[in-house]
Amino acid sequence: MNDVSAPARFFASCGKGLEYLLADELAALGCESAKATVAGVNAVGRLVDAQRAVLWSRLASRVLWPLLEFDCPDEAALYAGARSIDWTEHLEPGHSLAVDAHVSGDAITHERYAAQRVKDAVVDVMREASGQRPDVDLDAPDLRLNLVIRKGRAILSVDLGGGPLHRRGWRQHQGEAPLKETLAAAVLLRGQWPRIHAEGGALLDPMCGSGTLVIEGALMAADAAPGLSRYGAMRPTRWRGFDIDAWKRLVDEARQREAAGMNALRPCFFGSDSDPAAIRAARDNASLAGLTGMIAWDHADIERLPAHPAARGLVVCNPPYDARLAADPSLYRALGDALRRAVPAWRASLLCGDAELARATGLRAAKVYQLFNGAIECSLIAVDPVAPPQRVVESRPELDEGARMVANRLRRNLRKLKAWRRQESITCFRAYDADLPEYAAAIDVYETDESPSRTFLHVQEYAAPATIPEADQRRRRNELMAAAREVFEVPREQLALKTRARGKGGSKYGTFDTRGEFLPVREGEARLRVNLFDYLDTGLFLDHRPLRMRLFEEADDTRFLNLFGYTGAATVQAAVGGARATTTVDLSATYLQWCADNLAANGIGGRLHQLVQADVMEWLEATSGEYDLVFCDPPTFSNSKRAQDFDIQAEHVRLLRGVVTHLAPDGVAYFSNNFRRFRMDEAAVAAFADCEEISPETLPPDFARNSRIHRCWRLRRR
Repeated sequence: MNDVSAPARFFASCGKGLEYLLADELAALGCESAKATVAGVNAVGRLVDAQRAVLWSRLASRVLWPLLEFDCPDEAALYAGARSIDWTEHLEPGHSLAVDAHVSGDAITHERYAAQRVKDAVVDVMREASGQRPDVDLDAPDLRLNLVIRKGRAILSVDLGGGPLHRRGWRQHQGEAPLKETLAAAVLLRGQWPRIHAEGGALLDPMCGSGTLVIEGALMAADAAPGLSRYGAMRPTRWRGFDIDAWKRLVDEARQREAAGMNALRPCFFGSDSDPAAIRAARDNASLAGLTGMIAWDHADIERLPAHPAARGLVVCNPPYDARLAADPSLYRALGDALRRAVPAWRASLLCGDAELARATGLRAAKVYQLFNGAIECSLIAVDPVAPPQRVVESRPELDEGARMVANRLRRNLRKLKAWRRQESITCFRAYDADLPEYAAAIDVYETDESPSRTFLHVQEYAAPATIPEADQRRRRNELMAAAREVFEVPREQLALKTRARGKGGSKYGTFDTRGEFLPVREGEARLRVNLFDYLDTGLFLDHRPLRMRLFEEADDTRFLNLFGYTGAATVQAAVGGARATTTVDLSATYLQWCADNLAANGIGGRLHQLVQADVMEWLEATSGEYDLVFCDPPTFSNSKRAQDFDIQAEHVRLLRGVVTHLAPDGVAYFSNNFRRFRMDEAAVAAFADCEEISPETLPPDFARNSRIHRCWRLRRR
């Protein structure tokens, strides 16, 4: 048996769309590392950490502790691998067994047969050792095993929870289309419920059904471990390797925390529904969860939702959207109208059927997440606040001479770009780039993809020379801003101003605001999300627009790889262009989540579109696989605690060698960077690739003043 006191790699599965939340949760529960992958998280920790996840995770579907990983090219190898384990170390004679199997590939295609062969191996080992064979109990076995076969490799694990963890144990009644408790927890977490509760806020579900969201929110606020109501005094598995003493300590601590949390719990929970039977079910479920008297239930239609007395809070809702409960846009409009009347200053987290139904609410989403309720793909919108205060129209003073000069140049540029913008349907573009030396800034325009559309300006002021007095800098900045607002007729809150200072290797990056406002924009056929206020860059490099459109044109039926993927705009264009599979690699979990959101905004997701959190250089040298189309746009310089320093001039030959190694025989790679002093080592690269510079072809008309904004090369294998 493995040394369970030593750290090991284990897997926690979850619903699609919950991966990054679960990774954060497992890290908070003590795991040494937790990296999101498709429908789960690869974690590293001790057995006690995995057991803690079984007891405390609100998001995991299962926690799988591996016993053996082996090559599995066929059925004989599967049986031999399972039989190589001494099952007497894991299972008592007379105990029951169940095997869940998940297979992909051509060698073994039938999951029930794969599970049967593992069961046969366990039975044969146990019978030979003790003369007894374990019984099969599919519902409540003493030991539940999990088999995964993928790409000719098999992993056989113990299901530490003994079954699906979303079954908390308190739901006696459920509605026609029940919401899993794990998904309910995600809705609450995306709504920032723990923070809102800590600040004294309330929780409301105006279409509560059998009460899942409100009950889960109350138990979360009470610091109640989800596993306590599920297991009670029982241990989740009778696997012999289970650390019983550690489990007892975990349970004792959880009971103490729950008792303290329940004693301190405020009655700030509210649920209503138009169906009286649903309210009766919700009351019964709340009673089983130990929340009698803590939740105010009400039988009421959404149109009659009263104004809530609490000044702040979170409203959560899972309105109907599937085939059993026909989705009605008018119901979503009524929901949005009711929330604006009842809780205008609150935050909302609404699990809607799709993007169209989400828009039918009329609420402006700060962020949109793609989640899956079973097989149903949903849009979770986070709104804050529900009803933003009405903007007061400002009276603008007459422009002075300097501002009029900038305004005239802006209008001239807009006239020059007008025909091109109309022909190419350009809605995000650069309108000004230090055209007047005294006003050294770039002004980018972002028109939102919503109805009605709004115009936002992103102004990057270049750092002035030290010889320019501060008073002159301030005056010029004010004149520039006044001219921009005059020409584009935008209010102050729709203009983001930043100063771009120079650092080692290029511009310094940093966080500037905490608005958390993501705006939907359109580029070609793709819908993308930008953030103009919180970071130095917006999530969309406008100068790469022609290159992204080239990827769109060339992506049909390709395997696409995006290295240093950032927010995944290139990945989205490739996927919308028909790529049959995409892989996006970046070291930042924040950017990968942004990429996932961009993909979700276009209805793209699933196993064919992989997001990989890794150092690109290490990933290229540690993995195999071929790609037909590759985009690589590295930073000039980067450093991170999780990876070695990266310098594009020093590392570009090694980087490009790795890129070309992953190219299919007829594949093509596009390599770009914005380091102005970059020099390609043509002789070294020529040894392994045909390399052609195509920079002029990739520069758009709105960047004509700055031909050195980036350089780009097309590479093929020699």
